[in-house]
Amino acid sequence: MSYRACIFDLDGTLCDSVESIAWSGNHMLADLGMRQATLEDYKRFVGDGVDVLMYRLLRFGGDEEGVRFEEAKKIYTEYFAEGCLYRVKAYPGIPDMLTELKDRGAKIAVLSNKPHENTENVIERVFGKELFDFVQGQCELFPRKPAPDGALYLAQQMGVSPQECIYAGDTGTDMQTGKAAGMYTIGVLWGFRGREELVREGADCVIKTAAELSAIYRGGNGK
Repeated sequence: MSYRACIFDLDGTLCDSVESIAWSGNHMLADLGMRQATLEDYKRFVGDGVDVLMYRLLRFGGDEEGVRFEEAKKIYTEYFAEGCLYRVKAYPGIPDMLTELKDRGAKIAVLSNKPHENTENVIERVFGKELFDFVQGQCELFPRKPAPDGALYLAQQMGVSPQECIYAGDTGTDMQTGKAAGMYTIGVLWGFRGREELVREGADCVIKTAAELSAIYRGGNGK
């Protein structure tokens, strides 16, 4: 099967965004009088959407039952509206890899559990408006990943079958998403999680550099 499209997770896959999430989360924790988390903590907490992140941060801060969830989410959302681009940057090799895919005729899209408006803002700021064919963040239209609905929707919008699509991400949630959608699923090691989690959750392969993804796409198309 040749590949015609690629769907990418955002945080930890295309962009190093952990500092923006930590900036917003730690401001929220401070406002609630709770201890702050480290960047390494956030790498374990992120990937499953803002609601799950809030519960994880509250448990970390001592609210085991998430009693202050609504208050925490409201505060975090306000900070994140201001800080969602704080020190966000593309990982090394990502812009060149995306450009090569486009030059080879691939359709490319983003699927993130980050809220949709924030996802669009990050992509536009880091990559511009023209590079990606579709950008989809978390919204009411689809359940969040690992449900495959968003990935399947993007494949349909790009006019490809799931089998013609690569799905790339950095967490077990992403691996579950790609496999549930029936796509060739690549785990990336430059993000927030390690090889063991990616393999355990079903990665078809695990890569260390963006250039390896370009090679997989070329290979799948006999080039």
